[in-house]
Amino acid sequence: MDYRPIHFIGEPIEVQFDRPPLLEKKPGCPDRFTWRDQVFPVIELLSEWHDYRRRGRMSRNMEPAHSEAATRRGSWGVGQDYYRVRTTSNRIFDLYYDRAPQDTDRGKGSWFLDRELQAAA
Repeated sequence: MDYRPIHFIGEPIEVQFDRPPLLEKKPGCPDRFTWRDQVFPVIELLSEWHDYRRRGRMSRNMEPAHSEAATRRGSWGVGQDYYRVRTTSNRIFDLYYDRAPQDTDRGKGSWFLDRELQAAA
C-alpha cells in the first residue's frame, strides 16, 4: 500500500518497549511512543528501512572498502533506523532512531517522530 505524508512533525519522542532491546544502537520498533503527552500504542509495523550513510567530513574519514561495509551495517553513532507504524487509533506515522550520541555523557541516540501519513487513494 502507498502512503502520502499529511503532516511533517520532526519532534523528539519518548519510546517504550515491552522487552528491552538486545542491542542499544539497533533497538528495533518500539511498542509505544509518547508525543505531546499522548501515548500511541503501536499495533503494526508497516515497514522499516535504515540509512547508515556517512555525511560531510564523516564521509571522508574511512577507507572506501570500510565505508561500503559501514553503509550496509552501520557504524557506531552514524545513521538512522526508520519505522512506519500503525497505532491503535489507526493513525500512521514514520518515526526514527537517530544513532548519533546525544552528548559525551550519554552514548545513546534519540527518537524522533518524523511525520504522519495516510493511505494514498
